[in-house]
Amino acid sequence: MFKQWIAIFKKDTLMDRAYQRSFEMLDITREMFLKAKESLRFREGSAGDIDVREKDKQINSYEREVRRNVFNHLAVSGPEKLPSGLVLISIIIDIERIGDYTKNMVDLALNHPSRLYGGKFEESVQEIEKSLENNFIKTKKSFEGGDSGLALEILNEYKWVNQACDECLFALVKEEDKGIRPGDSVALGIYARWLKRINSHLRNITTSVINPIDRIGFEIEKQ
Repeated sequence: MFKQWIAIFKKDTLMDRAYQRSFEMLDITREMFLKAKESLRFREGSAGDIDVREKDKQINSYEREVRRNVFNHLAVSGPEKLPSGLVLISIIIDIERIGDYTKNMVDLALNHPSRLYGGKFEESVQEIEKSLENNFIKTKKSFEGGDSGLALEILNEYKWVNQACDECLFALVKEEDKGIRPGDSVALGIYARWLKRINSHLRNITTSVINPIDRIGFEIEKQ
């Protein structure tokens, strides 16, 4: 089904422009994530040269542009093209939310006195971060090509991430690492939740390549 929607996108200038813009948005949000993570986890003090807020404004501007283009396309083409337009809008909403979480990460970095270290959870947090970096790339590839096989592989490969984020958060609540200071514990718990949300939004985008429109964001139905 998604490849049929891609064909619709490419036949219409406005929809194709909106479709191409979504790729740019994914690239920008990955860059935002990398910079925000660097600021929070590997720098002492202020996030000084981070331009994530400006990037977030760019993402918001692109989201409005995509919505306008989709609306104008539907106004001309009629309701038969409605599903493809709704899918694209759903996807750019997920991308915009990722941008919001990366901006939150920068705010946390600006208010955290030193680089955020994960204590006994450090290795797990690093694995989650690396997985998200790769997930951005693979999600874009599956979305751009309408590759349902790759999309299914991605969903299976990164299914563990959300659970790992929860395990880190709940272990912090239970004070399983007594060596973590209260401020670090709060910051790490919030960070773990945001990593989970970013992964969830990437998964939503990936499900759009496989699922019908009413099941975007949900697990793949077993046949």
